[in-house]
Amino acid sequence: MLKRSKFLRRLLRVLAVIVLLFGLLFAYLVWVSDIPEPKIKDTAALQLQRQQPDTGLYTIGNNWFRKSSSGLYELYVEGAPFERGVINGKLSKELVQLQEDYFSAQINKMVPSKFYRHFLKYFIGFFNRKLPDYVAEEFKEEIYGVSRSASDHYGYIGDKYQRILNYHSAHDIGHALQNLALVGCTSFGTWGAASEDSTMIIGRNFDFYVGDDFAKNKIIAFVNPSGGYKFMSVTWGGFTGVVSGMNEKGLTVTINAAKSSYPTGAATPVSLVAREIVQYAKNIHEAVAIAQKRKMFVSESFLVGSAADNKAVIIEKTPDSLAIYDPHKNEILCTNHFQSGAFWNSEPNKEMREKSSSVYRYNRLNQLLTANGKNSVQKTIEILRDYRGLNNADIGLGNEKAVNQFIAHHSIVFEPQQLRVWVSTTPWQLGPFVCYDLKKVFALQGMKQNREINEVQYAIPADPFIYTPEFRRFETFRNYRAAILDGKKINTDSLVAENPTLYNSYIIAGDYTFKNKDYKKAIPYYQKALTLEIANHGEREHAEAMLKKAQQKIAR
Repeated sequence: MLKRSKFLRRLLRVLAVIVLLFGLLFAYLVWVSDIPEPKIKDTAALQLQRQQPDTGLYTIGNNWFRKSSSGLYELYVEGAPFERGVINGKLSKELVQLQEDYFSAQINKMVPSKFYRHFLKYFIGFFNRKLPDYVAEEFKEEIYGVSRSASDHYGYIGDKYQRILNYHSAHDIGHALQNLALVGCTSFGTWGAASEDSTMIIGRNFDFYVGDDFAKNKIIAFVNPSGGYKFMSVTWGGFTGVVSGMNEKGLTVTINAAKSSYPTGAATPVSLVAREIVQYAKNIHEAVAIAQKRKMFVSESFLVGSAADNKAVIIEKTPDSLAIYDPHKNEILCTNHFQSGAFWNSEPNKEMREKSSSVYRYNRLNQLLTANGKNSVQKTIEILRDYRGLNNADIGLGNEKAVNQFIAHHSIVFEPQQLRVWVSTTPWQLGPFVCYDLKKVFALQGMKQNREINEVQYAIPADPFIYTPEFRRFETFRNYRAAILDGKKINTDSLVAENPTLYNSYIIAGDYTFKNKDYKKAIPYYQKALTLEIANHGEREHAEAMLKKAQQKIAR
């Protein structure tokens, strides 16, 4: 009895020490996760109030915000960093808060465990504890200004500034933690003899998917900063970084994820590197200099088009080094693998080429460009909308190997010499492309009446495909897929019938029936998936492993 009593006391002491250590660790994580707010000398902008001079139009001085009949929101802001951030937030307050609602809801779906989400919060806080050290003071002040309009409902995640700043590295963290680079963006450009009128054309699909709701409210932002060049970008509420943008000098920047090793600490978010380039570079040389001086914790390709240089190059950047890919011809193509000699045979890049959809999509892009002859804006958009495989093969709608994967947040086309830009409208890149002339937009002296600012005569009509029975079946397929994620019961035979040539239809059906212990029905689904064009090595391995498990279950 005495021995047992001593054992229990010893066990309690050990448990007490463990609890204390976890408590200290938790306190430490809370402490290091606390990001200090920037010190603002002049906070007078906080007193500004938005006005509504016309229905659907909001203004603060020369700054304005409206929703176009195209469904796109349009925002113009000017001034010093903190001031324009505050104005941005006040004008688009509803979208800033709604975007966080959508983002949070998607995270809850992806990470249903409340305990794990709580842990993830502090992990990201710890990971990003030194993030402010890698963000330019100007951008910290602007983000802080925007954050004043953030929601009051997410204090349990962090304070407003901490949250909005961390959201700027969401792409990087998701890319790094899942070792992704599988947000399969596609971009390309032509100029000189490769273009019909010899001028430069840059096109890209931004295939960044955080749920359908996240892509609902796209903002076309026109920014006139107190320092640097005026520029436009496609963004969303609360986000001041750049993923697709062009400045008044005709310099364009788009980003494509590449294969990364696991990061060891905070660095400059990719979107803020792109933002600095589009705000402060007027040519390729200056863009490279900016990219060179910034440390990043993921690998990325920056396709930079320059009216001044009359060409485009790809800045390939890893956490450790940088290389420039110049094709030395009148066209450039970019998917998700590096092309420079410096990185071509690196282990991460070889794995990306061998195991992802990147090379297949690159070859399809090259095939389409070759078949189309001299390029034009119309042809560029047709390529960005293409959903077929190599040699026009039917690989199913939504296949990651296609240029159009039906997940694009936006699709965009630039004409740098003319300072014109075309932006897609829903659904995905199949709706009309709306054209803006940067010279005209930046010549506006404020806005007193709500009116359209896009160039109607240059609009590109919707793709007729959206009116076909095939497209309606694809929408039904997505509804089935969403129902599964929501825990609802579905008929798997009906699901695959709506998208019968897509391998993922059968993997989804197989996973659903396996989960419901109908192993006999799961087997032919996995077998069928393995006969189709599977997008990447990971999904093929998954189908093979699940087929084996189902067969073993039947054999018992």
